[in-house]
Amino acid sequence: MSDIKTRFEAAVANSKNLSERPDNATLLKIYALYKQATTGDNAEKKPGFGDMVGRAKWDAWNSCKGASADDAMQQYIDLIESLA
Repeated sequence: MSDIKTRFEAAVANSKNLSERPDNATLLKIYALYKQATTGDNAEKKPGFGDMVGRAKWDAWNSCKGASADDAMQQYIDLIESLA
């Protein structure tokens, strides 16, 4: 396993133990970077207007489109470290 994957997995574990809950915008960024790093570009259908949370998550993930898995992992690591 590469170093970035090891550091990413450690950051994922650390994200569950943050001293303070991040604001919603930061939570969406964490979600989007995680999905981009683990799944790749968003290919799911955009949720309807009735699903506000689903749409926000979809939009956040879609904003990372085109980023490589390694880039998304590094951004995720940096973000979690800045919150710790």
